[in-house]
Amino acid sequence: MDNLNLIDTFSEFKELKNIDRATMMSVLEDVFRSVLQKQYGTDENFDVIINPDKGDFEIWRNREVVEDKDLTDPNLQISLSEAKKIDTDYEVGEEVSDEVRLVHFGRRAILNLRQNLAARILELEKDNIYTIYKSKVGDIVTGEVYQIWKREILVLDDEGNELLLPKAEQIPSDFFRKGDTIRAVVVRVEMKNNNPQIILSRTSPVFLERLFELEVPEIFDGLITIKKIVRVPGERAKVAVESYDERVDPVGACVGMKGSRIHGIVRELRNENIDVINFTNNLQLYIQRALNPAKISTIKINEEDKRAEVYLKPEEVSLAIGKGGLNIRLASQLTGYEIDVYRDQIEEDEEDVNLDEFSDEIEDWILDELKAIGCDTAKNVLSLSREELIKRTDLEEETVDEVLRIFKTEFE
Repeated sequence: MDNLNLIDTFSEFKELKNIDRATMMSVLEDVFRSVLQKQYGTDENFDVIINPDKGDFEIWRNREVVEDKDLTDPNLQISLSEAKKIDTDYEVGEEVSDEVRLVHFGRRAILNLRQNLAARILELEKDNIYTIYKSKVGDIVTGEVYQIWKREILVLDDEGNELLLPKAEQIPSDFFRKGDTIRAVVVRVEMKNNNPQIILSRTSPVFLERLFELEVPEIFDGLITIKKIVRVPGERAKVAVESYDERVDPVGACVGMKGSRIHGIVRELRNENIDVINFTNNLQLYIQRALNPAKISTIKINEEDKRAEVYLKPEEVSLAIGKGGLNIRLASQLTGYEIDVYRDQIEEDEEDVNLDEFSDEIEDWILDELKAIGCDTAKNVLSLSREELIKRTDLEEETVDEVLRIFKTEFE
């Protein structure tokens, strides 16, 4: 009966937990041998045979046959008279094997054995969970909300393992009830007080990256690569993507027809505003794309200080900065450059004078010549060098000098 109880304990754990047969047999044997050592002082002369298929086990003790008067250790030796009771053919010096029944151990020893077995299996299970989830770091897992506390949510996976979603790893607008299904990424696994602690996150950029892999087959297949993700959870995110196939538009593939692919991701992230941009090694263009939807006039880059001065029309400045400074902050994180925004004064200069207003000082055919090279205002002309004006127009050097003198005088 005690044999059956032990094997039931063993079968029950084996059924519930992911422990392979070889490991389980090894644990069983270790537990039995520890009991034998306590009971007999040694386990060296015992054979422990475990049959997990049948769900039973046997323990055999091997002892040497000695003369009755020479018996000193009943565990390692058996008297000739006792041996002959088993089989009349036994002689001195031979080995006798007899089965040891658990009932001989006593109730306390059997209870300890069962507790040791349960403790070892629990320990194995903890190690197993730790190993499984350590390999899942960076993967999305789905679980059920089991308990909601002030600082964290307890989530159970399909096998009843406990996972934690701390408040800091939740999107600010996240709201869950007990029984809700939740998706998050495994960010770290650690042993705390000999228990595996699995930490989930919904705010990590990796979570957004995995969601894109699920929604966009081209990313999953490796045709499109996500170069970088920056986000303010629940508010805004910027994703730089690159295609290895010229025929595939990375931004279009990520967004999907009428936004079909990105809508699912946006919903999962509580309506987080996601900008998908085409990655490029051209830094000016990359900064320009990162500041989308703002239209940039000019960019000055200081590579040494990793700073970029961006000039925009006054009406574009608020777009570049974004609500609460989010757009410019994320653009800086995405490009790795500190971005400073300036109003474009040159574009808005009201002092510029149209060429037609100089018709009383300069002949019309000269003004037409300047208009022919794309100059409509005096400052347009002054932005070109003397040499360039001579080269691009049919005007004499003296004429160009005179035109430049008149225009410069106008602005002095």
